Amino acid sequence: MNVSYKWLSEWIDLTDVTPEIVADKLTNAGIEVDSIDKLDQGVQGVVVGKVLKAEQHPNADKLRVCTVDVGESEPLQIVCGAANVAKDQLVPVAKVGAVLPGNFKIKKSKLRGVESQGMICSGQELGLENKYIPKELQDGIYVLPENYPLGSDVRPIFNLDDTVLELDLTPNRSDCLSMRGVAYEMAALLNKQVKKPQVEMTELEQEHIDKLITLDVQDSELCPRYAGRIVKGVTIGPSPMWLRNRLQAAGIRSINNIVDITNLILLEYGQPLHAFDYDRLANQKVVVRRAKANEMIKTLDEIERKLTEDMLVIADDKEAIAIAGVMGGYDSEVTSETKNIFIESACFNSVSVRKTSTAFGLRTEASIRFEKGTDPNIVTEAVDRAAVLMAQLGGGEIVQGIVDSSPGEVQNSPVAIEVNRINQRVGTELTKEQMIEIFNRLQFTVKEQGDELLVSVPTRRRDITIAEDLSEEVARLYGYENIPTTLPIGQSTQGRLTDEQQARRRVRDCLISAGWYEAVSYSFINPNRVTELELNDDIYQKMIPLKMPLSEERSHLRTTMLPSMLELAQYNSNHKNEAIKLFELGKVFRPKELPLKELPEEKITVAGIAYGNINGLHWSNQTQAVDFYYVKGVLEQLFSYLGLNQSGISYRPVTKPALHPGQTAVIEINGEEVGYIGQLHPKVIKQFNLPKTYYFELDYEKLLEHANFKIQYQSLPRYPAIKRDIAMVIAEETNASDIMDTIKKSGGDLLIDIQLFDVYAGKGIEAGKKSLAFSLTYRNREKTLTDEEVQVSIDSILAELESKWQAELRK
Repeated sequence: MNVSYKWLSEWIDLTDVTPEIVADKLTNAGIEVDSIDKLDQGVQGVVVGKVLKAEQHPNADKLRVCTVDVGESEPLQIVCGAANVAKDQLVPVAKVGAVLPGNFKIKKSKLRGVESQGMICSGQELGLENKYIPKELQDGIYVLPENYPLGSDVRPIFNLDDTVLELDLTPNRSDCLSMRGVAYEMAALLNKQVKKPQVEMTELEQEHIDKLITLDVQDSELCPRYAGRIVKGVTIGPSPMWLRNRLQAAGIRSINNIVDITNLILLEYGQPLHAFDYDRLANQKVVVRRAKANEMIKTLDEIERKLTEDMLVIADDKEAIAIAGVMGGYDSEVTSETKNIFIESACFNSVSVRKTSTAFGLRTEASIRFEKGTDPNIVTEAVDRAAVLMAQLGGGEIVQGIVDSSPGEVQNSPVAIEVNRINQRVGTELTKEQMIEIFNRLQFTVKEQGDELLVSVPTRRRDITIAEDLSEEVARLYGYENIPTTLPIGQSTQGRLTDEQQARRRVRDCLISAGWYEAVSYSFINPNRVTELELNDDIYQKMIPLKMPLSEERSHLRTTMLPSMLELAQYNSNHKNEAIKLFELGKVFRPKELPLKELPEEKITVAGIAYGNINGLHWSNQTQAVDFYYVKGVLEQLFSYLGLNQSGISYRPVTKPALHPGQTAVIEINGEEVGYIGQLHPKVIKQFNLPKTYYFELDYEKLLEHANFKIQYQSLPRYPAIKRDIAMVIAEETNASDIMDTIKKSGGDLLIDIQLFDVYAGKGIEAGKKSLAFSLTYRNREKTLTDEEVQVSIDSILAELESKWQAELRK
């Protein structure tokens, strides 16, 4: 938001208050001023002159010798090369000694033998941007449209004596998107009164608006208030300099007097207006309604746009004539032929405007203000001010009366506060009277009720709804710099990550350090994927449909991560990525029943998918393909990162949908299932056109229950370990994990480690059986072990294996 210092001084007395002081006050109150721009750009000594004569240069075809009256005793002789210079024009004249932008100093000179005592200036030479210069004057000198005293300084005429403050507003302070809002803010900070523009209206007595226009607001939810006035007999033309200058300071170019007035009111009151050509409204009817399906409108930028049924439009008796709060229609715009104006001033639903402007990619000054919310109580005041200006600058007459869908003033509910509570929050010791005085400066109405204050906030301040907001206002107006500095009360504690935060970081750190990449996918899937993967269990089939899905491919909440991870793998494979290792820490959603009667269970899941070579291709490496045991090893590393007791982790063969029946296992911790790991089923691999691919899915919350982040230290062992190897012949269908569990339970406390180092079946081994060889490590931390102690443990193990699994010691 650009704020003109000169314009602001018309709203509030800024005597002895410089632009720098204004900027400092606003910034300290939480409204940051990004920059302070002086518009003069160093211009000095440029005055108003009148061309008395413009004669052909004797020695140059394209030059004129002009005699210019600048209010001095003698006129100046100036040589000018502009094609549009002519007798009796009022023009800006840079006299000898004048300074133009870029520190360009004007000197007396001779042009083709003729003395020139200055320069007649163009708009560009005064530092004006082309867009602010009338088109007919962009290629020549600037001809002043009004009578100004000869010899007077041109800086006030072009607003070059102004200073513009650029505000960087936070989203909650939409009230400061107008001169009115900034004026109220400055009045509170300086403890002064706001001087609102005087609106003195003269209406046509012989005509009433009710007979000239019909208003029908069909959707009061999306348009809480709609008002309008009619001005008849206007003449469309250029705006006066003062109006152009105010728009220019805000970065808006002049269009014509009527459109410029609507833009002026937008900047002045923060209330967007729209001017319709009254005579182009079908049956002189204005309807505020939702758009019809596939309805079309041609907007002011001459683009045909297709509307949807959730969009609000302004229509006449035949068709849409404007997109409410966003942009007007081409067929009802004000043109040079327009004589009668219908002025719209309304309040539109901020969410509706934001959705519509986003859908069309249109961000206008009007839509920005409607998106943030406008003041419903300023609607009629703004349209009255616009009507008066149109009558003054357009030569029209105001029709008696106003159409208003919701006449009357909106009142905000008062907010109750306690003085002591605010002092506690802010860290001050203000009295009740001091707080009341602060609220009065803000134009808030205060009523005392026992120990409480009931504060009624004007509707322009949409950011204040609760007591905490009022605490902030007290702090701002009292001055943050005046709040005493205090040390924190209470005992300080050392900050730390929660166990859940530590677990998330450890999961990510572990898998990333193992060469895996984290992926982030949509939580929405196509339910057909679940069917294709034959995930027929009820837990997978209960997918929650979305009311407003992004697309058919994203229509249901996922119950497993598998479809999402398969989609990522397929995408990479289709793009010739020959090796991937991806993981995701995401959510799955599992309702108890459908349709939903309560919120579903949201389970955090760790899933991973991998195919191709483990380390990629390199001349110094032997390639090794991803397999079951590689992925299992990564998970064992992950469990170690989480502080899980490896002795409590086991793997059990299982059959899972979409996974290979011979290479799939569930993972259990102390007998509780926490996930599974396996190779994708050949049918799935073929369906998704993937190489041999492996997948795992873990219940993160169950992992967290078993995780241990307490680091325990113990001294290095003083006594040596003893290793013994045993090889057992067992039934082929017996799992190695079951044998290891038996060895752990029967081996005693001295057994500290078990490693399976050989699996053999074939010659020398009976059919239907296999040999498993284990390395057993023993250690006593208190003394040196003896062979006899180790043998006792081994005998116990062999006996238990023989009893439970009919195992035989391989000889």
